[in-house]
Order: sequence, then C-alpha cells, then structure tokens
Amino acid sequence: MRSLRTGLSLAAVAGSLALLFTAPAAHAADTPLRDLAAAKGKVIGTAVTGSKLTGTYGDLAGAQFNSLTPGNAMKWGSVEPTQGSFDWTEADQIVAFAQAHDQQVRGHTLVWHNQNPNWLTNGSWTSAQLGSLLQNHITTEVSRYKGRITAWDVVNEPFNEDGTYRSTIWYNGLGADYIANALTWAHAADPAAKLYINDYNVEGVNAKSTALYNLVKDLKGRGVPIDGVGLQAHLIVGQVPATLQQNIQRFADLGVDVAVTELDVRMALPADSAELAQQAADFKSVVAACVAVTRCAGVTVWGFADSDSWVPGTFPGYGAATPYDDNYAPKPAYYAIVEALGGTTTTPPPPGACSATYSVQSQWNTGFTGQVTVSCSGASLSSWKANWTFGAGQRITQAWNATCTQSGSSVSCANASYNGSVPDGGSVTFGFNGSWNGSNPVPTVTLG
Repeated sequence: MRSLRTGLSLAAVAGSLALLFTAPAAHAADTPLRDLAAAKGKVIGTAVTGSKLTGTYGDLAGAQFNSLTPGNAMKWGSVEPTQGSFDWTEADQIVAFAQAHDQQVRGHTLVWHNQNPNWLTNGSWTSAQLGSLLQNHITTEVSRYKGRITAWDVVNEPFNEDGTYRSTIWYNGLGADYIANALTWAHAADPAAKLYINDYNVEGVNAKSTALYNLVKDLKGRGVPIDGVGLQAHLIVGQVPATLQQNIQRFADLGVDVAVTELDVRMALPADSAELAQQAADFKSVVAACVAVTRCAGVTVWGFADSDSWVPGTFPGYGAATPYDDNYAPKPAYYAIVEALGGTTTTPPPPGACSATYSVQSQWNTGFTGQVTVSCSGASLSSWKANWTFGAGQRITQAWNATCTQSGSSVSCANASYNGSVPDGGSVTFGFNGSWNGSNPVPTVTLG
C-alpha cells in the first residue's frame, strides 16, 4: 500500500480573549523522533516521494526519521515500465538521501498484485515463464541495492480477509509456493537483508492475521528464509485493535521480527478537535504496543504530512491521517508519538479547545483590578504563561494566583506552583491590581 513557535495567542475582542493554538512548524529545540526511537532500540520511519525530498519536506524527513520507505519508487511498474527497460531514478534518489542522512531503507515491494507494468499483467505466460520473470525481477532489484536495504517487503498482501489466498497473477500462475520461492530468491540476492511478508487488516488477532501466522510458522518449519512480518496499520480513528500488542507478541514468539510498516489513522473531514485527540491516542497506542515487544523492530508512517497522504484520493471524505498537517506543522499525533517513545512534550491543544476571558473587575481614578480566566474543553494544559504589552502606560502593582513581572510596557505572568494544570472541562483564574491614567485599553495577550 501504499519557525519554532510554541504557545497560545489570545486576541482581545470587546474585552474577551479568544485563545488560538498554533503548533510549532519545526522542532529544532525538540529531541527528534529518530533519537527517541533509537534510544528504545526501535526504528521510526516514513514513506517518502523522491521528488519532494527538498525544502521543509526534506528537512523533516531527514531530521525526524531513521528509516525511509519508497512509497512507489521500487514497485515493479515504476522500475520496469517496459520489459527490459529499467528506471531506477527515484529509487536511487531515495537511497542516496537515506545514506546521506544515516537512515535505513525499507524496500517496498517486490511481489504484489497491484502497480505491476502492463506488459506483465497483460501478457500470456506459462507457469515456467511467470516464475522466471518473477525470479529475474527479484534478483535484479535486490542485487542492485545489496547492502543498502535493511529490510524488504518481499511479498505484499497475499491474503483475503477470510484468510484464504488472494487470487492474483502470482497465486493463480504459480500456486501458494510463489511466496516461499520469492523469499528464497530475495535471500540469495542479498543474504543480509531482512525479509518480510506485509499485509493490511492483520494488526489484531483475526482470520487474516491467523492465516499469516500459520504461513510464517510453516515457512519457518520448512527452512524458508523469513525474517519478519509487516503489519500495515492503515487504521480508522478510534479503531485500533484491542489485540494489537498480543498479535505482535505471538508473531515474535515464532522467532520473527514484527514491524508496523504503513501507519496512518484516517478520519472523516473536516477534522475536529475530538477526532484529532482520538487520533493522537491511536498513534500513541500503536507505537507503545511496538515499544512493549522486544522483537517489534519499529513503526513507519505512510507519509508524515497530510499533503503527502494517499488517503483522500482513495477514501473520499476522509483524510488528515498523518502526524503533520498540510503545512508540515505537527499535530497532536506527533506529540503522542514522542510520548510513546519516551519523550516529554507539552502538547498544544487543538484549535478552539481552550479559551480565555479578560475582564476589569473594578476601576477607579488611578487604578483597576483585572482578571483573566483560562478554561479548556476537549483539551488540557500542564502549564501556562501569559504575556502582553500595555498600550496606555498601565502598570501592575500586585498580582495573585500568578507570578507577574513587568519591564516597561511588557508584562509576563506565569502560573503559580499550584495552578499550572488546566484540566479538560476546568479553568484557572489569576488577577492583578494595576495603575492607569487617561485610558485603560484591553491588551492583546499571548500564552506560551
């Protein structure tokens, strides 16, 4: 299958402050995902498009991930569109980028029923001819990248939902042993590469994953080179299988590695704060399940930004399936991955989830009492800091429930030790006395 800016901005309108949340667009000061994953002995990867590996896309792909999967560049239809005529341009580009950024490459995919060249799918082949074509393709591609590909998705999506073999050019022409043969040929071409069978809807324990389990067990018993199982994990928000970790563990107990190979979590559009919060919980659940099993090699997201996702084009009305938005700003899902990998972060709440109101409680000829209440619904805060600039020479003379400092017209108020947390559905209030002369306009406040 396929400006570090933290904080919250408050705009004052008629005495009310609308709390707007803008996630950081980059993470120069944060620990990269790849470093957090490496500390856990895991891979955190992403599928990429070679032509996009420049600018912000390239910067994030190189800085945040320690593994790259070519989204389409290594599929048969891409590398040999005409029989005997090869195009390795994009695949080579991705491999070179990965080498320059000290990243692994996950080869994807050698044997599949989709994205094959027309000359192959429209041909009339005997079983012997078809077997020879497949062996030559595997040998050619794996040999080209020998020593540069850590793992290959050798066979992709061999099963139906009920656990029977999918009717494909390979199964129909060669029988079920096309899988064993493909693994054997790939191993001969690069004995050091890890060889996987990859499928979707096999994340939890079900008929399809059990068929895959039985196949791997059989292959291991026959001495066929099989190193791992790929769980694609193209999920719908709120539908992470409850048996995911159990399923990862049972494959690991067979003596093979497991990888989550194509993770995304799609939702009905337009995305709202509740969906984004659930998506974050889903990403965290999947990554945490992998972290919990020693033989889970890691997690690859199928494109890290919504602008590069296959979902909207395949599932009309759905999208927002990745950890970054269309503009490469991290979503709550990104921070959830950080936490699942053992990192710490203050997650920006979804837009509109928190708000604040500013009011003047009382006012007299030389002074006033001000109050700000921050409340959240659908999110929470672990700390806050309010900053604003007075526009008419006002000065704070005393504050409570916050520690406030003022330099010139600039004011900064941080939470006290006892009220940094704003729970979902809750609020905190701080107040202050100030002096004024002539006018007392409401300032624009930012929190961070």
